[in-house]
Amino acid sequence: MPVEFKPASLEVLRADFLLTLRLALPLIIAEVGWMSMGIVDTIMVGRLPNSAVAIGATGLGQSLYHSLAIFGGGLLLGLDTFVAHAYGREDLNDARVSLVNGVVLAVAFTPILMCAASLWPILMQRFGISAELVGPMRPYLRALNWGSLPLLIYFALRRYLQAVSVATPIMFALISANIVNAAGNWILIYGHLGFRAMGITGSGWSTCIARIYMAGVLVATLLWVESKRALPRWIREIRIDVKRMQALLKLGAPAAMQILCEIGAFSAATALCARLGPVPLSGHEIALNCAALTFMVPLGISSAAAVRVGQQLGRSDAVGARRAGWSAIMLGAGFMVCTGLVFVSIPTLIARLFSPDPMVIRVGATLLLVAAAFQLFDGLQTVATGALRGAGDTKTPMLANFVAYWLIGLPLGYLLCFRFGWGAVGVWIGLCAGLIMIGSALLVTWHRRRLA
Repeated sequence: MPVEFKPASLEVLRADFLLTLRLALPLIIAEVGWMSMGIVDTIMVGRLPNSAVAIGATGLGQSLYHSLAIFGGGLLLGLDTFVAHAYGREDLNDARVSLVNGVVLAVAFTPILMCAASLWPILMQRFGISAELVGPMRPYLRALNWGSLPLLIYFALRRYLQAVSVATPIMFALISANIVNAAGNWILIYGHLGFRAMGITGSGWSTCIARIYMAGVLVATLLWVESKRALPRWIREIRIDVKRMQALLKLGAPAAMQILCEIGAFSAATALCARLGPVPLSGHEIALNCAALTFMVPLGISSAAAVRVGQQLGRSDAVGARRAGWSAIMLGAGFMVCTGLVFVSIPTLIARLFSPDPMVIRVGATLLLVAAAFQLFDGLQTVATGALRGAGDTKTPMLANFVAYWLIGLPLGYLLCFRFGWGAVGVWIGLCAGLIMIGSALLVTWHRRRLA
C-alpha cells in the first residue's frame, strides 16, 4: 500500500515547490547547456556547403555516440540514491565512499565505451546507410570518442555534487563549456586563427575539448568543496570497495538500460530516417534537437527529484519524499505543456533556424507537430523516473521503456514509415505512441509506490 499522503498547508506546499525549484534550476540550466552544445554544432555545420549531408552526418554520429556515452553515464546513476540517502542522514564519509568507487567505475568503463563507439561506422554501412553520410561521420565520431574519459569523470562528479546540494558549479561548467565549444567550432570547422578548416570533424574535436574542460571544472569544485570538509583527512582513507561498486551497479545497470532503451530508440529512429536519404534525416535531426532541448528541463527537474526524494528518505520522512516527488512531477509537466504549444505555434520558424533548405524546413516543421503531441508525456515519464530512482526503483522505468519503445513504438513506426509510406512522420508517430504509454505507466507507478 502507498504511504498515506495527507493534504499539506499552502505554506508547506509553497516551501516544497521552492526547494525543488532551487535545486532544479541550476541543474536545468546545466542540462540545457549540455543539449545546446549539440544544437550549436548542428547549426554551425549546417552552414557548410552541403547542408543536408553535414547536418545528417553530424546528427547520425551524435545520436550513435550519445547512446553509448549516456549508457555509460547511466551506470553511475546509483550515485544519486546512495549519496543522497547518505547526505540525508548526515553520513558524508559513506557518500565519499560512493564517489570514489563511482570514479573507479567510470575509468573502468571508458575503454569499453571507446571500443564500442569505434565499431559504429562499420555497423552503419552494413545497415545500409549511404557512404555519403558514413564517410564524413567516421572522423567526426573518432574525435568525439577521445572525450569519453573526461565525460564519464564529469558524470560521476556531477552525481556526487548535486546529491550533496552543490549544483551551481555544475551550471557554470556547462555554460562556460558552451562558450569553449562555440569558439572551438568557429576555429576548427571553418579554419580561423591559422587553423586548417576541418569541416564537421572540427566540431567533434571542439566537443572533445569542451568535455575535458567540463571535467576539469568539476574536479576543481570537488577539491574546493571538500577542502572545507577536512579533505586531507578523508582522502587518505580512500579505498576501492567491491561491494559498494556492486551495489552501485545493481541500481545503475537498470537505470543505464532504461536510458539505453530510450536514447537507443531515438538512435534507431535516426537510422531508419537515414535510410530515407539526407533530406528526411536532416528534418528528423531538426525535430530531434528541439525535442531533446525541451527534454533537458524535465531532465534537470528529474535529477532534483531523485536528490530530494533520496534525502527525505535518508531522513526517514516518507511523506516529505512523496511530496517532493509530486512537486517535481507537476513542475516538469507544466513546462512541457508550454513547449508543446510553442512547437504547434511556430514550427516553420523553428526549423528555419537550422537550415535554409526549403525541403529540410518542411520536413522539420511537420515532425515538430508530432513532437508537440508527446511533450507532456515526455515530461511526466522523465521526472517520475527521477523520483522513483530516489526511492531506489530503477527497474520499473527500464521495463516500461523497453516494452513501450522496442516492442510497440519502433515496430509501429517502421510499419508506418516503410509499409504505409508515411516516411519520417510514421517513425515519429511510433515514438509518440511509446512516450504516451511510458508517461502514463510511470505516473501510476509513482502514485502507488510504497515509500519507507
